[in-house]
Amino acid sequence: MRPLREYVRSFLLVELLQGLRVTGRHLFKRSVTLEFPEEVAPKSPRFRGLHALRRYPNGEERCIACKLCEAVCPALAITIDSHQRADGTRRTTRYEIDLFKCIYCGFCEESCPVDSIVETRIDWHLMESREQRVIGKERLLEIGDQYEAQIAADRAADAPYR
Repeated sequence: MRPLREYVRSFLLVELLQGLRVTGRHLFKRSVTLEFPEEVAPKSPRFRGLHALRRYPNGEERCIACKLCEAVCPALAITIDSHQRADGTRRTTRYEIDLFKCIYCGFCEESCPVDSIVETRIDWHLMESREQRVIGKERLLEIGDQYEAQIAADRAADAPYR
């Protein structure tokens, strides 16, 4: 009995009609495709994109050169050099992130005791030469200054979950 039923189903093209029914059901629905450069998908406050270094409200950089981010980085993408100031505090002289090595895991952000290094929502950055793959301290501070309002809002939205 089963072979006869399968023969009749294949003769009447039941599978084809089922597929056409699914196609017809979705044919006139609104498209969910985004036209990328013009339309951008919303991102979570926890999105991990391009890095930034933050400053305190008085303008001093937050990084205390503890080198925890360098130690915890699984890709060894972070390089830090530091010096001790006259008042006994340490500050970085060199803070570099190699974006070719970085896997955007967020460990550096989680390990920072003063919330200095953060990952922003910037997911679309380009490099015109190989030298631009390494972002230095000055560029990281510029990114942090430029996006400080968004970074602070994202940190505040994420605060209950930390």
